[in-house]
Amino acid sequence: MAAALAAAVLASAGTAHAQDHTTPHPPYPAKPAHPAHAKKPAYPVHAKKPDYPAKPAYPAKPAYPAPPGKPAFPAHPKKPDYPAKPAYPVHPKKPDYPAKPAYPAKPAYPVKPAYPKKPDYPAKPAYPAKPAYPVKPAYPKKPDYPAKPAYPAKPAYPAKPAYPAKPAYPAKPDYPAKPAYPAKPDYPAKPAYPAKPAYPAKPAYPAKPAYPAKPAYPAKPDYPAKPAYPAKPAYPAKPAYPAKPAYPAKPAKPDYPAKPAYPAKPAYPAKPAKPDYPAKPAYPAKPAYPAKPDYPAKPAYPAKPAYPAHPKKPDYPAHPKKPDYPDKPAYPAHPKKPDYPDKPAYPAHPKKPDYPHKPAYPAHPKKPDYPDKPAHPKKPHHEKHSKKQDW
Repeated sequence: MAAALAAAVLASAGTAHAQDHTTPHPPYPAKPAHPAHAKKPAYPVHAKKPDYPAKPAYPAKPAYPAPPGKPAFPAHPKKPDYPAKPAYPVHPKKPDYPAKPAYPAKPAYPVKPAYPKKPDYPAKPAYPAKPAYPVKPAYPKKPDYPAKPAYPAKPAYPAKPAYPAKPAYPAKPDYPAKPAYPAKPDYPAKPAYPAKPAYPAKPAYPAKPAYPAKPAYPAKPDYPAKPAYPAKPAYPAKPAYPAKPAYPAKPAKPDYPAKPAYPAKPAYPAKPAKPDYPAKPAYPAKPAYPAKPDYPAKPAYPAKPAYPAHPKKPDYPAHPKKPDYPDKPAYPAHPKKPDYPDKPAYPAHPKKPDYPHKPAYPAHPKKPDYPDKPAHPKKPHHEKHSKKQDW
């Protein structure tokens, strides 16, 4: 057991500082200085291009003549008014129903008795205080990596003391026997309800009177025949447009001078004026529509016969009064529940023995100081990469 614990401590100490056991790198050699870059030649200046001549403006187009106005349509004749509809006769008022009788009030339920209070549990014993852990020492500052020296021989750990024998727990006492509950009393018998009285026979309704026969409507008169519209006059023939004059011949294009230097651009020759179009002939006057004939007068509808008065509705017979229900008997009071016996107290738990204290580990040996690490050589300075220092 002691040997296994010693091996575990050695393994954990070795893995904790595994980064300190690497071999340091040799110093880097200095880099040669780069030659300076040659300066780029300047680009030649481009020659300025000559301005283009202004384009001549086109002549304005002649305005078209306005179209002739459209003739107004004749007004439609006014339609005759329809005869007024007769009002419906007023319905007679319905008789009121008798008021509904009120139900008797229900008896109140008995109050439920409260349960006995539950006994409190005994207080739980407090655990003994745990021993404090030893303070962990601070690690020394990590030195720079030098050549690794040989470690001194590791001292042997002292023998671990044996734990004292654990005391045996005392025998657990037996719980006392549970007392028997008293016998439950019987509930009293429920009383029987009285017999319900029978309702009286419903009276028969009187016979409904027959409605009088509906009168027949008079025959509807026929409408007069619709007059025919006059024939539509034909439009006059459209005159032909005169022939369009031809454009004058285009002058020949002048030859361009040699390419090298841009000479002044020659001026465009004057464009011939556009000929005027001949005047458009006026449309002939549109013939007026003939007057629309008047419709013949519509015959008046015959007077509608009045509806016969509705017969008076007979009064309904009065509803018989309902008999009163008998009073409901009161429920007997519930018997009082017997008190439960008190719960026996639990015996006190035996005190646990104190655990032995853990022995202190011996202090680790101090590490030797490593020599300082050599400084890296500085890189050469270039004008091209001087702005990277501001990043």
